[in-house]
Amino acid sequence: MKTDIEPTSPTDPSSKVRTRSTGRFGDKIFLGLSRGSGVLLLVIMAAIAVFLAVRAASALSDNHGNFLTTFEWNTSSRPMVFGIAVLAYGTIVSSIIAMVIAVPIAVGIALFISHYAPRRLATPVAYVVDLLAAVPSIVYGLWGGLFLVPHLTGLYKWLDEYLGWTKIFEYNDGAARSLFTVGILLAIMIIPIVTSVSREVFRQVPQMHEEAALALGATRWEVIRMSVLPFGRSGIISASMLGLGRALGETMAVATVLSPSYLINASLLDPGGGTFAQNIASHFKEADGPARDALIASGLVLFVITLLVNGAARLIIARRKEYSGAAA
Repeated sequence: MKTDIEPTSPTDPSSKVRTRSTGRFGDKIFLGLSRGSGVLLLVIMAAIAVFLAVRAASALSDNHGNFLTTFEWNTSSRPMVFGIAVLAYGTIVSSIIAMVIAVPIAVGIALFISHYAPRRLATPVAYVVDLLAAVPSIVYGLWGGLFLVPHLTGLYKWLDEYLGWTKIFEYNDGAARSLFTVGILLAIMIIPIVTSVSREVFRQVPQMHEEAALALGATRWEVIRMSVLPFGRSGIISASMLGLGRALGETMAVATVLSPSYLINASLLDPGGGTFAQNIASHFKEADGPARDALIASGLVLFVITLLVNGAARLIIARRKEYSGAAA
């Protein structure tokens, strides 16, 4: 028996069902949601920037000191005198120390897990690393204040003995509550983050690249140096910037370990200094309206620094697209 099937017109309800079943209608919905999410993110960022700028402008109009160069932070007096020189120095220096310590160690751990350790060992080590990334910062802060600070005296004396002539590592006794201790603690905190991201990047290296290098007689280290590291360079940069973002904005751990003061010491081992996040956390509770606006003004500077750091990272990755793995 022969059955004739008439073509459906564009207005036929069955055509709409067919469009939906092929996924075209779903694609439009997904495209709209994706665009909306991107626009929403930009709106939120703009709203945060506007809020910080408006409140900062109110505080800066009442400031009788130079906001960029004043070492003093006195928002309880009238007129107010405050500046971010010490806070900017402490934030940048402690973050640099953390990055110098953390990135090489994290990359080494990631390479060990992905290319050296047997599977039985790599799996639990990777699990522990991921677990460390989820530990709250206050736990790191308590550990740093109660355990790390008392046990760094020996390291401080060693640095003073061999590098004290540089004045940067001169130790004058006292508790090890300095920017150097903060940098070490921040390094411990960001190592799991950098390790986790770098490990996943190294796992994406094309197997053919490694096998080709081995077939040519390359050693394991030569394979990593010629195939793995070039392929994952942009990923390592991204992981490092992610860790740097946490180091720049870390609050409670720094507030627990650091002995704050509004002085810039020549030695990194001398107690004192401060960071943006630590200063905001320490003074926000008792601050009144104008004093809170001053703290928000310092938060605006930290916001700008974070944007600049992430923008610089994107530029570095964009200039080295050949290492991003897109062409692999």
